[in-house]
Amino acid sequence: MKRSSGILFPISSLPSPYGIGTFGKAAYEFADFLKAAGQKYWQVLPLGPTSYGDSPYQSFSTNAGNPYFIDLDMLIEDGLLTKEDVKKEKWGTNPRYVDYGQIYISRFKVLEKAKERGYKSLINEIGAFVDDNPWVENYALFMALKKHFNMISWQEWPEEDIRLHDKDAVLKYKMELSDDMEFYIFIQYLFFKQWDKLKKYINDLGIEIIGDLPIYVALDSCDVWAEPEFFSLDDKNYPVEVAGVPPDYFSADGQLWGNPCYNWDAMKKDGYRWWLRRIEGAVKLYDVLRIDHFRGFDEYWAVPAGESTARNGQWKPGPGMDLVGLLSSTFPKTEFIAEDLGQPSPTVVKLLNDSKWPGMKVLEFAFDSGEANNYQPHTYDKNCICYTGTHDNATVMEWYQTAKKADRKYAKEYLGISRFEKFNWGMIRGGMSSVAVLFVAQMQDYLGLGKFNRINIPGTKSGNWQWRLLKNELSDELAEKILQLVHMYER
Repeated sequence: MKRSSGILFPISSLPSPYGIGTFGKAAYEFADFLKAAGQKYWQVLPLGPTSYGDSPYQSFSTNAGNPYFIDLDMLIEDGLLTKEDVKKEKWGTNPRYVDYGQIYISRFKVLEKAKERGYKSLINEIGAFVDDNPWVENYALFMALKKHFNMISWQEWPEEDIRLHDKDAVLKYKMELSDDMEFYIFIQYLFFKQWDKLKKYINDLGIEIIGDLPIYVALDSCDVWAEPEFFSLDDKNYPVEVAGVPPDYFSADGQLWGNPCYNWDAMKKDGYRWWLRRIEGAVKLYDVLRIDHFRGFDEYWAVPAGESTARNGQWKPGPGMDLVGLLSSTFPKTEFIAEDLGQPSPTVVKLLNDSKWPGMKVLEFAFDSGEANNYQPHTYDKNCICYTGTHDNATVMEWYQTAKKADRKYAKEYLGISRFEKFNWGMIRGGMSSVAVLFVAQMQDYLGLGKFNRINIPGTKSGNWQWRLLKNELSDELAEKILQLVHMYER
């Protein structure tokens, strides 16, 4: 990685007429904006299909794509939809926020019409797509079964044989639900066709995609349902231990994510092939992989299933360099970023150093205490990624508006922010000027947006993942201002 900068901006946050960001015109325009602003990276959140709570970190599959991101105007151009098909549906009323409930109702209606209109004519292309993506049939069966059982979690399916992924039951339902399977395969074909085209355009501009890879997978996913032996489940495939983190900066009760912990012994015995397949799929989507919760490779917080908070968990050893080294050697052309935020233990620090992956620094954490800490730029070495804040943090201006007076004063003094400079630009300048090999800011921070403009509040179950850019918020003037900083600090 060369000295450079990028912008963190979820696909869902793009403007579009259909209630959520897509791979359509606005995505290409944002790529052009990045180019004009001298940016080398576009960091996105996970692209998988979301479930209850709409979190991209709780997906039905580690391989599949989110059908919400398929651009409908492109389907109209391809003759798979008509303008009338799309106009008759409701997509939400507030262009600033995603209305997931409304989109869920409308999106699948129009995709069903697209399948009815175009599936037969595309059958050869779809067949080639299935051949290149062997995971897709299993995913399609899983989603067809969820539809068959009224979208409840596979843990609650009333038929024990298919819940336990019995081979005979799988064959039976593949026959019975073949039409629904075709629909879910068709959706994935459309998703990857549009994403591959967009990614090529972005890469041709000299910009790379940083993808976010959650360390855990959702319990209600085809990954856990189809390969339960690699997870901490009992003999009936119910969770024994679930993942989270202990009480920390974000929450007094810790965070109870609820994802099943891995059966690391089984994974090691199998040569970590599950992980190798997962990364192989991810490198088709992204150029750089940010491993969320890197600490879980060193040790992980295991909470007994059924607990209401994460307080009563315990640290258990992870795979360490056995897995991290294998990923580096198997994918030597792929850049990895380690999300190593939180209180670093000596063993986590050693694992990060041994991996040679860059860790993360968050500028908002640098000024919370008024004391020296390793988030302050003067403590950095080159092999790190500096962020103003991540998707889990407040925007810079919200941080400034809610921080203690002493912390605001300290931050302004440290960063050399005069009364003539807006705080968000002073924070951005502090990150741009650091020695970190890569600097990343949220789009909201370049826009100077405050409260009600963050992506996620950890530990809360609703109101997240909804923020969107408005059409008129990007400008040539903003791109030029960012470009000036890029030139000044040789990024």
